Amino acid sequence: MFQLLDADARSSVGNGPILVVAGILCILLCIALGIANVFHASLLIIFSIICLVSGLLLIFIEVPFLLRICPTSAKFDAFVRRFTTNYMRAAIYGVMSVVQWLSLVVHPSSLIAAAVVLLITGVFYLIAGLRKQDFVGSKTLGGQGVAQMIV
Repeated sequence: MFQLLDADARSSVGNGPILVVAGILCILLCIALGIANVFHASLLIIFSIICLVSGLLLIFIEVPFLLRICPTSAKFDAFVRRFTTNYMRAAIYGVMSVVQWLSLVVHPSSLIAAAVVLLITGVFYLIAGLRKQDFVGSKTLGGQGVAQMIV
């Protein structure tokens, strides 16, 4: 997989490959930490479930190919397709980060790692938007025409 990401890095411009790797890291952390913290006997369960759902949502945002092959509703597809610009992705990552930062009010936990990585990824997308860079999807993850090739 890293060889495929390296090929994407050489063929794209700007910080596209950095955003892809940061997005994948967010997905992995949100799912792993959401599962790990769901076993707390406190209100932290709510934040861990939100983190887990955020990770699953990020899969569809970062891997657009899945919208073609997974049976999802038209409303869900329309919601996910809103996040095709750098600014919109920065916004969704920022909101997810704020929610995880709020988990500190209940109890300090490892969800802070998800909050930090979500925040950093959101800042990366914001910087890409401010630099007026076009959004560059990874060929490895189903962007740039891969979904159209199978239809």
